Amino acid sequence: MSTGRPSGFSGWRLVKVVAAIQFLQSGLLLNVFSDYADALKEQFGWSRTTLSAAFAMTRAESGLLGPLQGWMVDRFGPRRIIRIGAVIFGLGFIGLSRIDGLGGFFGFYFMVSVGASLCGFLTLTTVLVNWFRARRATALALAQVGFAAGGLLIPVVAWWISSHGWRSAAFITGLAVMVVIIPLASLVHHRPADVGEQVDGGQQGPRRLTQMYVTDVDYTAREAMRTGAFWMISLGHASALFAVSAVLAHRAIYLTDERGWTNLASGLVGGAIVGMQFVGQLIGGFLGDRIDKRYIAATAMFGHMTGLLFFAHAGSTWMVWAFVPLHGLAWGARGPLMQAMRADYFGSKSFGTIMGFSSLVVMLGMMGGGLLAGVMADAFDTYTPGFTLLALLSGAGALFFLLLRPPPPPKRLLGAMPGDAVVGSGDGNGVAPLDAHGGAAPADGVGAGAPVWKPDPGPTGLVRSEGSGGGEP
Repeated sequence: MSTGRPSGFSGWRLVKVVAAIQFLQSGLLLNVFSDYADALKEQFGWSRTTLSAAFAMTRAESGLLGPLQGWMVDRFGPRRIIRIGAVIFGLGFIGLSRIDGLGGFFGFYFMVSVGASLCGFLTLTTVLVNWFRARRATALALAQVGFAAGGLLIPVVAWWISSHGWRSAAFITGLAVMVVIIPLASLVHHRPADVGEQVDGGQQGPRRLTQMYVTDVDYTAREAMRTGAFWMISLGHASALFAVSAVLAHRAIYLTDERGWTNLASGLVGGAIVGMQFVGQLIGGFLGDRIDKRYIAATAMFGHMTGLLFFAHAGSTWMVWAFVPLHGLAWGARGPLMQAMRADYFGSKSFGTIMGFSSLVVMLGMMGGGLLAGVMADAFDTYTPGFTLLALLSGAGALFFLLLRPPPPPKRLLGAMPGDAVVGSGDGNGVAPLDAHGGAAPADGVGAGAPVWKPDPGPTGLVRSEGSGGGEP
């Protein structure tokens, strides 16, 4: 996939750093929880509900931490947050390797989750959103290729747990994340201006194939949460994670206990899912900078639904392997667009805080999918009813993206608008479409030289023009 990257632009090197960190998080934590869970179930006899509760607890932690974490990243910058997170992440895994009961498991796994959150998804995404605008979907997709590539570690971790035990796997993981992530943090810069560069390296974006909207306004978190777009994106994202979290938490137990697969074969399925995710990310990143992201996301929701239905009713091996590309491609294509849409609609200045508050909604899907699948599996002695219900919930989530409309400008901009402006008319959009090449936005702010919003007979109802907007409203 061509990035059209300008020579020497540090943003693309930053993408590689983010990809490396996500590679470790994917292959050593997020995608191998079910492999650890299978080993813990065998050694301690813990139920699927208990193990699901641990997964749900850590997802709740990630969501509840989100608003504070987002604010800290916006306020203090990502570098120190990543370093602190890497230390907590690593020490948590080392502690996990020494547990002998349920209390220790919950405590140290919670510690692992806090550390992984601080040096993970929200922090890293905020950095890339600040560095890219016209090629935002491409940058986010390429960075998440690291997450997909982490799937190569799943069979390795599954084999190590099976051959050498889960304790040594946890201890080695703890050391690895500290040794690798802490030095990488020194390469992370919050904004391009910190190193004398411009967003997108000052280059134009790719030609758009459909009309797309990217705001020139930086919304505050409070302004964003007052819009329907904030809730539609959050609820759509949560719906997708019903399917994702169920598979992350229960893939290994389902395939080994219910379908009779070996641990290694289950690990290969996990690796294949993430391999398909890699392909989906390339597709989603390429298309997401060229056509309306809403329709890509809605299509991916049907992929999640169809794939999980195959998985739930997998009476034959081919049905498991049919699930792999459907779920993996959907996950990969949709994932980068969730963050790109938030930045397109609400700007980058307060993105970390906005994403943090959105995580309070998103965590319902990440908690609910794994927990509901485990509870229903214990109640019915099979995963089929739970997986089926979660598949249908994910498919229904497509409606949130199909009904999504960009928000009107915040009320504080009304002082910079002529009296006859029609806010939010027509398509309900308070933003101007990017030109065919996704040209970079002018400086943000309201005041001298700020954007003035005028009536427009076109589909947006408003068009942006330059002029004096007067003083602060």
